[in-house]
Amino acid sequence: MSKDVKNVPALRFKGYSDAWEKRKLGELIDHKSGKAIEKYFDNDGALKVISIGSYGLDNRYVDQGIRAISNTITQSRIINKNELAMVLNDKTANGSIIGRTLLIQRDREYVANQRTEIIHPKDMLDSGFTYFALNGIFRNSVKKIVQGGTQIYVNFSAIALLPLKIPTLSEQKKIQDFFKILTHLIAATQRRISALEEIKEALSQYLFVQKWRFRGYSNPWKRVVLGEIADIIGGGTPKTDEPKFWNGEIDWYAPAEIGSNRYVAGSVRTITSVGLNKSSASILPANRTILFTSRAGIGNAAILKKDAATNQGFQSLVLKDGVDIYFIYSRIPEIKQKAIRIAAGSTFLEISGKKLSQIALLVPELNEQQKIGAFLKKLDDLVAANHSKVSRLNLLKKFLLQGLFI
Repeated sequence: MSKDVKNVPALRFKGYSDAWEKRKLGELIDHKSGKAIEKYFDNDGALKVISIGSYGLDNRYVDQGIRAISNTITQSRIINKNELAMVLNDKTANGSIIGRTLLIQRDREYVANQRTEIIHPKDMLDSGFTYFALNGIFRNSVKKIVQGGTQIYVNFSAIALLPLKIPTLSEQKKIQDFFKILTHLIAATQRRISALEEIKEALSQYLFVQKWRFRGYSNPWKRVVLGEIADIIGGGTPKTDEPKFWNGEIDWYAPAEIGSNRYVAGSVRTITSVGLNKSSASILPANRTILFTSRAGIGNAAILKKDAATNQGFQSLVLKDGVDIYFIYSRIPEIKQKAIRIAAGSTFLEISGKKLSQIALLVPELNEQQKIGAFLKKLDDLVAANHSKVSRLNLLKKFLLQGLFI
């Protein structure tokens, strides 16, 4: 055991000033390795199996639906409440899950498969504090001692020798209580996002099949094809060996920058107007264009908020007058499904502008489009606000983990 006056975190709760102790992890815990129990897997088994795929990137348990029967072998690898499970293998070389740790909340519900270590904190160590500590700075130390190439692993005997700095049990409990509240707030916000997305999906289905309509609207919807309400504009890439095509003022997007459906905001890469005139790329107008990826991942979409151009991975919809952009944007899931069905290709599927233009939709008159579009936009804005809240809370958590731990 060693004490050092420098072993103090940047942030402390009032009333705590003692230096933290530096101990080897193995001195603070009892531990036991998981066991190969695949032959005891059973859909009707009573025990939830913790294996490599059970460790989420948020350090929460991922239920893969794998169950095991209860017998003398599996009972010997039960993980009980306030014990922890650490994964010792990673399916990839980037180490995204190696060393991640779960905190078990219920007795006799989980069993550890091989390459999971069961960790039982001793009396001087609080389980909640241990959970946040092991998933924080300590995990960086674990990643430095991994072995392997394509798939990496680490032996727990080496992890047990790594140092862990701890305060008094009282301060540990204070820290874990604080992070428990913050973690629950993040989880609650994520659940709110999921609920809002489910509500939007359900409401969209009722609105678009006209089971529900806003008061005052009764005219039948009209069948149109996309080519009647939008110009379909394919993208292109200027010659990369001519510098004059680049570093201009026109944003230029590739499919990877779009991802899942979202607004397009800031600059990505820019090309000059001169370059655009000499290439196959076209300048797309803001607030009238829906970017639509057309190959190797058809149907990711975004409303363009600033004039821009795209590469050849897009068939973008430039809407004509008399069409509400958010109403059409809200129909993207339906358009995507239809586009995938008629796409062609051997190496990867691709939808042409001609085929995209032939996709049919039922649309109401402009006033009703605007009513529906504005309503769904409010839901999307609410989802976006909660996503932003989660991002801010995660940044706050990251900052506090760095400040409250050493």
